[in-house]
Amino acid sequence: MPLYEHVLIARQDLSNAQAEGLIEHFSTVIADNGGKVVDNEYWGVRTLAYKINKNRKGHYAYLRSDAPSAAVQEMERLARLHDDVMRVLTVRVDEHKDGPSVQMQKRDERERGDRGDRGERRERRDRDDRN
Repeated sequence: MPLYEHVLIARQDLSNAQAEGLIEHFSTVIADNGGKVVDNEYWGVRTLAYKINKNRKGHYAYLRSDAPSAAVQEMERLARLHDDVMRVLTVRVDEHKDGPSVQMQKRDERERGDRGDRGERRERRDRDDRN
């Protein structure tokens, strides 16, 4: 089955428990239609780049799924009809990365990632600045 990543943005006036309940609801929709949710993350309330339905903030949720396209289409359809969900983004990926998503990693871990030579120069420069 194809692999997908989904990001949902829910209204800011929901509680954290309600936002996590949405994750469970859409995970169940995928499971009921023959797929499975490999991983899910609740990213918390974040500021939006622009207003969506008069909201400046939203609850972000991230799902990784292994599901047939019919299950994904049904989940997206129900998410678009749900009053609490403002936006849905689904992307098909070749493989799921292990560990937490980039949004959940600590800033230091992200910066130490695959930076190549430029990263080593930056670390040397920072070390020299401290001395």
